[in-house]
Amino acid sequence: MTIKGAGDGSAWSTGTGGQFKNEVAFAALKEDGSVVTWGSNLNGGDSSTVAEQLTGGITAIYSNAYAFAALKDDGSVVTWGGAGEGGNSSEVADQLQGSVTAIYSNAYAFAALKDDGSVVTWGGAGGNSSAVADQLQGSVTTIYSTRSAFAALKDDGSVLTWGFSFVGGDSSAVADRLQGGVTALYSTGSAFAALKDDGSVVTWGDGGEGGDSSSVADQLSGGVTTIYSTEIAFAALKEDGSVV
Repeated sequence: MTIKGAGDGSAWSTGTGGQFKNEVAFAALKEDGSVVTWGSNLNGGDSSTVAEQLTGGITAIYSNAYAFAALKDDGSVVTWGGAGEGGNSSEVADQLQGSVTAIYSNAYAFAALKDDGSVVTWGGAGGNSSAVADQLQGSVTTIYSTRSAFAALKDDGSVLTWGFSFVGGDSSAVADRLQGGVTALYSTGSAFAALKDDGSVVTWGDGGEGGDSSSVADQLSGGVTTIYSTEIAFAALKEDGSVV
């Protein structure tokens, strides 16, 4: 049995920023592929409206702060919980009938990655990807998030962002450095950091939570091998064993 929800690590605890815990409810995935839920009824504890779809065939459960999304073995998605935070996916239901391979979340919205590299988004804050919709039709390999924004890494090493501008949804200030060469993304609660293939680092988002790295820019110009994060700060490990 796998349990998802309150008690899971928050998105930035591992520095990958692709998943948020549900703050007020749990969902348990059983070995027979069925799901049991409890906690706040409005925010995912009550899954009775989709109970028939949760009796089997579920391979993974994802969460944001107030809703759940379940991926089925046929590539379809079932959602429940806070309607405005992604529990209601009716507007994109036809796009979630199959071919979904993974689901990502910020605190209030979901993003589903399909097997053709396209992305489907729904939910509340940060869930509106209309500004980059044409660029999300294919070639996306993985998705990262802050509280209210998403960043998608494409197979050519470029990055697309959407969501609330001040927490990383607007990357226009560093757009020229995100056109290619990015190998991994990391996040705090309100900022992103991109590691490039030359060992340099690009940051954007809330300056007070890691989005402004100007004070250490010289040390992040190369030699970085990986990045770690807390909710409000980053640490970069360099190839010589030093830390920035």
